[in-house]
Amino acid sequence: MGRFFQHPGFDFETRIALGACACRCAEPGEVLATAATVKDGDFDSWHDAWTALADRLAAAAGAAEAAGRSQSARELWLRASKYRGMAFFFVLGTHDPSRGPALWRAHRAALDRAITFWPAPASPVEIPYEGRTLKGYWLDPDADLRPRPLAILNNGSDGTATDMLVGGGFAALERGWRVLIFDGPGQGAALYEDGLHFRHDWEAVIAPVLDFALARPGVDPARVALLGVSQAGYWVPRAAAFEPRLSAIVADPGVTRVWSSWFDNLPPELAELFARGDRATFGAWMAAGMKEAPPALAFEMAKRAEPYGIADFWDLLTEIRRYDLTDVAPTIRCPTLICDPEEEQFWPGQSAELFGLLACPKALLPFTAAEGAASHCEPMAQTLRNQRVFDWLEATLA
Repeated sequence: MGRFFQHPGFDFETRIALGACACRCAEPGEVLATAATVKDGDFDSWHDAWTALADRLAAAAGAAEAAGRSQSARELWLRASKYRGMAFFFVLGTHDPSRGPALWRAHRAALDRAITFWPAPASPVEIPYEGRTLKGYWLDPDADLRPRPLAILNNGSDGTATDMLVGGGFAALERGWRVLIFDGPGQGAALYEDGLHFRHDWEAVIAPVLDFALARPGVDPARVALLGVSQAGYWVPRAAAFEPRLSAIVADPGVTRVWSSWFDNLPPELAELFARGDRATFGAWMAAGMKEAPPALAFEMAKRAEPYGIADFWDLLTEIRRYDLTDVAPTIRCPTLICDPEEEQFWPGQSAELFGLLACPKALLPFTAAEGAASHCEPMAQTLRNQRVFDWLEATLA
């Protein structure tokens, strides 16, 4: 399959947007036409192109609202939300990173507007969490409050709530499931509004999420599934190792060691200094190297470090070493599905590795390039991915 951009991040985000078309969160023509105007690797060009598209759609959504066309308004706001999220993704690499918070809020406001025009009961929610709240969305397939299965959708390191509608939300609703999407620490509103950062012990997050969800009417406690994408391929199994109320989990992909995506990309000299514990020399080399770093690398470092909230790179790597399932994965007891996409670029081989560590009922679900479903989280095969995942869930929880 050909590339849309040589810049790997631009190319991957474009593929994610095309995958979102299946759920009307994007439009193929809009995506391809806008991508064609972006200068490859230019963060400002990316920001400006997707922001302009989102602005145009937001204006059209407002006009649809004024005319009483609720379905059109919903679809336009969803696409505006998706494209604002795309513009926001690379804002730290632009000439004015300070635009980030306002752009993120505009993305989220567009999603909130879309939710107000939802055809079935749907609303923003706030989940009590350590004296604060985690923001999210609760969506029901209809107004019937009979017990139904619940899909809790756990985002990764940098996705949006709109992305989670694509990555399981719509598919669950169409199958009669209730849906809870939430921003955990380091994600979405928890990061950008409340200053909460990633934590390795994700069971401390999922416990209050489950407390909240199971207190809602119409949830079947014997059919509660936790689905995680991207880095949540670590968080979801980690939580399941400590949380017996989960009926089944899905990890896409499986992530045994989050830290390997960092350490495998360190220059060997820096990795050796870290292994020896030579913090002073490590810090001096890092400082010198970052002065000469190209914009793409500087952006990548800033973007990946942001949700951890740790400024010093040595301390950040030390914290990330804690993100490891090797010891806890064998204690998971609920049925577990691990997606295993061909050409996984961030944690290659770890889906099969995690599968091998499990002692619970389990399944390894491959996705291939031949079926258009290769790469991290199957970006251009969301219908296929969701069909297979929910077929397994419904069979497992029957």
